[in-house]
Amino acid sequence: MAAKPFASSADLGVKEQTLEVLADGVYALTAEGDPNLGAIEGEDFLVCFEALATPVAARRWLAKLREHTDKPVRYLVLSHYHAVRVLGASAFDAEVIVSSEQTRHLIEERGQQDWESEYGRMPRLFEEPESIPGLTWPTMTFRDKLTIELGGDRGELVLEFLGRGHTEGDIVAWLPKQEIVFAGDLVESQAALYTGDAFHFDWAAGTLDRIKALRASQLVGGRGRIARGRDEVDAAIEQTRDFLLTMQRTVGDVHRSGGTLKQAFEATHAALAPEYGSWPIFEHCLPFDVQRLWDELSGIERPVIWTAERDRQVWDELQG
Repeated sequence: MAAKPFASSADLGVKEQTLEVLADGVYALTAEGDPNLGAIEGEDFLVCFEALATPVAARRWLAKLREHTDKPVRYLVLSHYHAVRVLGASAFDAEVIVSSEQTRHLIEERGQQDWESEYGRMPRLFEEPESIPGLTWPTMTFRDKLTIELGGDRGELVLEFLGRGHTEGDIVAWLPKQEIVFAGDLVESQAALYTGDAFHFDWAAGTLDRIKALRASQLVGGRGRIARGRDEVDAAIEQTRDFLLTMQRTVGDVHRSGGTLKQAFEATHAALAPEYGSWPIFEHCLPFDVQRLWDELSGIERPVIWTAERDRQVWDELQG
């Protein structure tokens, strides 16, 4: 059997981008499994959520958004640190770039390595990479919660850290009045999970429980379709939890029995593929997911930094 192409290096097809209006002044962009984005209108300003991998890619989203509003971007919110989510930030000309304190620490600790890693894994998303001016740095951080008053009768936007999950710094953007949550990569709706920098046990338990407790009527995950209605929102959360729990069970069984990382990967692939195998980036993510969970089970609390070299080593061992 021929080796599988590395990560998403062979995924070169153009994805159709769709801007959807979720409520008055609340927008989301989906792109057939590519990273989702959002925007919320204040009375005389915009809050944008996520930034894509390059300024050139971000400007395409902004052009779509400008068909609906010409308000200036006051806040650009980064849900977490991964290069494909943040390196397009300069396109927004935002007054303030917001993240959690934990995310700022991750940029300091592993920002450049993550950039190099993700560029190798997902080259198609890095449209005109020479347009990236450098690492994206937040200019405002918070530990637990930050509330932005939107003005007029628009209510408020609550940015909140609900626990470790996809990374140790993920935040959600919650609109209580509109009952809409932008969950970043803490929840995926019909898209596979990337857990290579995750805290699997925190994520599957308390963190997802806190997102569910918001009782949102619409949820925009990091990738995949928008969940509309309470039933779809809960289904997206529970699909995310099931993916994590299945990984915990299969990798955990092999780890406890003294098996190998390769055996853990094969068991996890067999368990997840029937339901999730056709979803975006499943084959790409799973080797890195299993390696991180194996490390966690081995007592390595914080994720080992992914470098381009380590990516290839893990891929060759598990997917090559």
